[in-house]
Amino acid sequence: MDKLLIVDGSDLLFQMFFGMPSRIINKDGKAIQGTLGFVGALLKIIRMTNPTHLVVLFDGEHDNPRAELSDEYKANRPGFADALDEENPFSQLPDIYATLDYMGISHTEIADGEADDAVASYALTYSGEMDVVISSFDSDFFQLINENVSVLRYRGDKTVICDTSFLVNKFGITPDRYADFKAHRNTGS
Repeated sequence: MDKLLIVDGSDLLFQMFFGMPSRIINKDGKAIQGTLGFVGALLKIIRMTNPTHLVVLFDGEHDNPRAELSDEYKANRPGFADALDEENPFSQLPDIYATLDYMGISHTEIADGEADDAVASYALTYSGEMDVVISSFDSDFFQLINENVSVLRYRGDKTVICDTSFLVNKFGITPDRYADFKAHRNTGS
């Protein structure tokens, strides 16, 4: 059976940019640790999942209409507009895009929504005809898990594939109950 690997590129970039043990710079003095970590992790994820199809999706740098609905929406995320390049993961996107192009890996920056929405759309569209693996640490994707959809949470040797049995064992619920579970947990009711 065919297998589609959908990589939450922004999630992986942040994980690698801030998770690398030290800043790595190239011969021109440019920070490249996020790029190196991203590409290395992506290659490992590809080897783990052995997909027949692959896409990497990134959040675009645009205003988010959801932020207008709630001040709390992604309020815990810092802005990077005024950050120095060595402190800004987005400064490494051109190098990551060039590398993905060189490797022949399809990728896109979502211009009019969020990568999360595109990931969910891909998963719902293709899970009827192939296995789908979503590579992301975003637990919101747990609600998409079914017999053909799983979520890979990459952490090197501690990587976890989350499927229905994972959710039942960890939270005592099935994927179709995850959104309610998370909403209940976040409201404390």
